[in-house]
Amino acid sequence: MISISEAIVKMISGCACSQHDICHFMKVWAYARTIGELEGLDPRTQQTLEFSAIVHDIACPDLRKEYGNAPWDLQETYGPPLVREFFKDCGMDEEMLSRICYLVGHHHTAVDVKGMDHQILLEADFLVNAGEQEKYLKNTAVFREKVFKTKTGIGLLENMFPTGEYE
Repeated sequence: MISISEAIVKMISGCACSQHDICHFMKVWAYARTIGELEGLDPRTQQTLEFSAIVHDIACPDLRKEYGNAPWDLQETYGPPLVREFFKDCGMDEEMLSRICYLVGHHHTAVDVKGMDHQILLEADFLVNAGEQEKYLKNTAVFREKVFKTKTGIGLLENMFPTGEYE
């Protein structure tokens, strides 16, 4: 099966990503990896989470080309088929591939969170988005209260965006 490092290289080289897109997914992957390891995910769930973090915004370049932007709902709709294509012929079993597709198709959906991998992907993506976009930064207190659940994610959020910095 493809390794995490090979997936990173493939994502960088084969997806027409901009420098911003590459830096974004690399940061999300780093936070997801860190949170997952410190929260004690089992190896398979950790691997699934990391693959998901790498490809979570796979639809963004195509959406920007077609629509001029990449709204979150369209990312979730367009992403899973692109994930299937990306991992085709990579030796991944259907169960893991289906889970990655699910996570990419729900990486902005913070209701009815199914699994620690989903929870951690939400947290990792928000940490990066809050550092990149003011609209997310302004919602940090709300996300802290309503979305963040892991001890590690909460600690990172509070250290990165101390109370008062975003209110």
